[in-house]
Amino acid sequence: MKHLKSVLFLTVALMLVLSACGGGAVATKPAAGEPAATQAPAAATEAPAVATDAPAAEKKVATFIFTQEFDNLNPLYTNQWFTAITYQMWSCYAWTYDDKNAPVPVLVTEMPTTENGGISADGKTITFKLRDDLVWSDGEKLTADDFVFTYDMYMNSNNTVSSQSPYDEMESVVASDPQTVVVTFKDVFAPWAATLWKGIIPKHVLQPVFEKDGNLNAAEYNRAPMVGCGPFNFAEWEAGSFARFVANDQYWLGRPKLDEIFIRFVPDDAAQIAALKSGEGDLGTFIAYSDIPALEEANIQMFTAFSGYNEGLYVSMHKDGHPALKDQGVRQAIAYAIDRESLVKDLLLGRTGVAATYWDNMPFVDPTIKPYAFDPAKANELLDAAGWKDSNGDGTRDKDGVELVLKYGTTTREIRKEIQAVFQQQLLAVGIGTELINAENFFDGYAEGGPAAKGELDIFEYSTTANFPDPHTSEWMCSNIPTDETPDGSNWQAVCDKDLEALFTQESSQVDAAAREKTFHEISRMIFDQAYWIGIYWDPDIWAINSRLVDVKISGATPFYNIAEWDIK
Repeated sequence: MKHLKSVLFLTVALMLVLSACGGGAVATKPAAGEPAATQAPAAATEAPAVATDAPAAEKKVATFIFTQEFDNLNPLYTNQWFTAITYQMWSCYAWTYDDKNAPVPVLVTEMPTTENGGISADGKTITFKLRDDLVWSDGEKLTADDFVFTYDMYMNSNNTVSSQSPYDEMESVVASDPQTVVVTFKDVFAPWAATLWKGIIPKHVLQPVFEKDGNLNAAEYNRAPMVGCGPFNFAEWEAGSFARFVANDQYWLGRPKLDEIFIRFVPDDAAQIAALKSGEGDLGTFIAYSDIPALEEANIQMFTAFSGYNEGLYVSMHKDGHPALKDQGVRQAIAYAIDRESLVKDLLLGRTGVAATYWDNMPFVDPTIKPYAFDPAKANELLDAAGWKDSNGDGTRDKDGVELVLKYGTTTREIRKEIQAVFQQQLLAVGIGTELINAENFFDGYAEGGPAAKGELDIFEYSTTANFPDPHTSEWMCSNIPTDETPDGSNWQAVCDKDLEALFTQESSQVDAAAREKTFHEISRMIFDQAYWIGIYWDPDIWAINSRLVDVKISGATPFYNIAEWDIK
């Protein structure tokens, strides 16, 4: 148990120990931020103490601090990150990824390959062999039928799931026997390993619900998934306060070392940092660089996990956008005009690096690419060559009566506001003006009127990833530009480069990993040279973990992949 600072907390801890012994304990509501406790039975009903009995062991409870509450625990109905990472606790991934982002079989005996016969010669059919000792937490066997049921529920139109991808890429899913799942894709789908089978749902629990209600939209399981297949079992979720997951004694890989994971929901980063520094929390994430020194002084360990996120500037290519940005030289001038090395050193305390490409820290980047240097003279040269000059002496360049003033938008996150202020000064030094915009609805899509998706910004800043650790993304596909007819498109900057699209089409159907890597080298080089995306800094996940937690490893793709091995000193 964590160090308790008062007699009151010691009393709560004692009640936790006593409650583990049974004897008619009465449940009580926990205080905000504290694990659920139980009252000790009245003295008159207690058995006499035996002097030779060993004292009861303290429960090993790890407290996680989440700055966002779950929206729905059913994998079909959410794509929220803070929810998805819990699936490695209580639900199942067919495989996870370790701290080197290598796949780790969990439900499957091995990763399918062409060499072991798991992937067909044409790359369209993938056969998954399941372990024969899989069981749900209620003791029922977990079989290929659960995989087929999961697929069917994603694809049934009565279920208003968050997304059907990648299951809508499939032609069929068949259970050829209880331990064999055969998936046939309509076409070769290269990112299958990074996208499939993230959270299997139990057929024996949910099929009766579907048959009764016609869908799973209001299933009790969505908020209380009492049957899972991970090392922990869901216990309770109190809205606005906490959630609890307790050790699964039936876990087929062995009982986890922790007895309970208590997740406390807090409203903001400041509350998270306070809880970590005081010892009331054992784990938090998305730590600001400015908070790291104080946490380290409080004996908090920092874990950095690259998860595919790199902060960068997206340059708008919308047909009605600023005409200067249609010129490759102007886009490159922006890259040369900003001093990212100093920014990383001063604002980010030198604890990360300058990003060159969308895929930095992955093997899919042309190794000869280096970040654009800070070179205002080169920026001025390129702008002059493109015909943008300050003809009226107002401090910004112009051409054909159009001022080179760009709408530069991002979120309301403080570090991004600080970066905007720095870049505004540096861009103005070469004659590029900027109008700074910080939108609360920045991440809203086209249909919701998001400013980036609607093409209302000339350059915009954020970090994202699509299928990490797979490099595939549709962000630069012509066909994915959002319109009234296709509002869900994610190509918010409206890049439509036919040569680039051809390369993305090629990589998505390449079965050979080495050949696909070479294709991405071409893709990364093309985007870099064209300056469609200008890297700012590496944006890894930073985890703060109390030093009393041991045997902790963090993966960028599946953070809690080895959580069954975590322990408390």
